[in-house]
Amino acid sequence: MTLLVMAIAVSPQASAQSPSIGSPGLYRPNQALQSPPLRVEVLAGTRFRDIETQAIYRLFGIDTCAPDQTALLGRQPWPCGTMAAAWLVRATLNKWVACNILREENGEHLARCAAADHADIGADMVRDGVAVTSPPTNRDPAIRAYASAEQEARKAYRGLWSSTFQMPWEFRASPERHAIVAVSRRGAP
Repeated sequence: MTLLVMAIAVSPQASAQSPSIGSPGLYRPNQALQSPPLRVEVLAGTRFRDIETQAIYRLFGIDTCAPDQTALLGRQPWPCGTMAAAWLVRATLNKWVACNILREENGEHLARCAAADHADIGADMVRDGVAVTSPPTNRDPAIRAYASAEQEARKAYRGLWSSTFQMPWEFRASPERHAIVAVSRRGAP
């Protein structure tokens, strides 16, 4: 039996031109598609922190009311931001959470996540009417499952869709934001 041995010499120039391990767009076989299971604490309606590593995760493709934002059901204001955070606490409390990290943005892991009772936490939040789909951009196209879940929630008048509310991204950008919050806390005349 003849054994053929092939040796490859790597020159310093060739190794300098080869992609580094952390290069974006570099394919590596057997790379983990999702994070190891996490125990989390909720920070806001779409954000939570891994208790062990302190890494912050934000749910991709959705947005919820800001923590100080309210919606109106008839004449009754209700704290839609607080309700979104409470929904996320209920979905993740004492449960393992697994996330597929899509990218890093502003020091946070932008991810799609699942928990024991929720195959896709973002889709379930949209379906229950506590979150809305983020507007599509060139970098982040719309997620069809989320758009479909939002249409379902709208038709059923679930959660936010039963109320008058300002889109979360418009509320955060509004210069009158603090005035609106102050009036809602004092009570409208």
